[in-house]
Amino acid sequence: MKLITNYTYWILNFIGWISFSFFMLTINKISGVEEGNVNRLNYLFMECILCGVLGFILSYLMLFFIENHFKIGEFSKRDFMKLIGIFLITQVIYNLLLWPMLNVPVAYYLKYDMELTLFEKLTNVPHFATYFLVWLFVVFSIKIFHHINIIKLREAKLQTSLKESQLNTLKGQINPHFMFNSLNNIRGLMLEDVDKARQMLTSLSETLRYSLTKDNVTSIALEDELDMIYNYVEISKIQFEDRLHFETNIAEESLTTQIPPMIIQMLIENAIKHGISNLKNGGKVTLTTKIEDHILYIEVMNSGRILLHQNGTKLGLKNIKRRLELVYGSRASFSLEEVENKVVATIKIPLA
Repeated sequence: MKLITNYTYWILNFIGWISFSFFMLTINKISGVEEGNVNRLNYLFMECILCGVLGFILSYLMLFFIENHFKIGEFSKRDFMKLIGIFLITQVIYNLLLWPMLNVPVAYYLKYDMELTLFEKLTNVPHFATYFLVWLFVVFSIKIFHHINIIKLREAKLQTSLKESQLNTLKGQINPHFMFNSLNNIRGLMLEDVDKARQMLTSLSETLRYSLTKDNVTSIALEDELDMIYNYVEISKIQFEDRLHFETNIAEESLTTQIPPMIIQMLIENAIKHGISNLKNGGKVTLTTKIEDHILYIEVMNSGRILLHQNGTKLGLKNIKRRLELVYGSRASFSLEEVENKVVATIKIPLA
């Protein structure tokens, strides 16, 4: 942030110098002015203006040095010594110029020459140095505040970039995982039933088309996800035939809610692969969605037991948890439990 080219800063800086000079120089002297002594009041006013204007002009010299030779967050001991040096030079210039300037209003309003000893002038040096110390405090506060905001912005952009990279990596895990299972199913049917294999390829191509078109988005409508789910189930039914029963209980108000793409597909895939496929007589997979208290509930229940999942890689379940964490933080949740010989996977997604 370049203050030296900021017109708003210079306007506020000028007002600040005049106001501070008036407060430090004039306000404590007015009470001692005799009533009706207009010339004394005029002198005090001009003294305030001259001190403020001179400080304002010399502050440009210090600001030029700070913005060209002093980087916030990167300064060294040598830079700090340079800052002290430019501060001392500014004080010398200020005091050498101020006293001759003050002689003008003294002679005009008070009708005498102001003759101060060197000691008397030196005793005023700490007083005037305070002006510049206050100015330095304000300038560095602005600079540090801006520097902190830049760091926060960079960290936010880095976190966003990291999340996008992680999400893309997770999406890359979904498609190969799904492709591997589906192609294995097709391979098993090629020599047994060509028509079924062709039908399976058609459903697979529709599913892949969906996956490719949604690859660059982080959320989609639940009803769009359902279209892909039905294709996936059709592929699975060709393999499992009567062993797989699929039911849905979809709340109409949930159809337009936004969810991460292919996250339900992963639940259905795990329910079939680790539940139905391990049961001799097969079983049922039920998909339920509902909205309660501004929370979307997605529940996939399948026949089987959680113990049957121990031989799997659990890649899909880890994927689901990680994606929910990246998109929603701690506001969303995923749980897996066994209820009366059925495995229930539940996702909770906040709607606000």
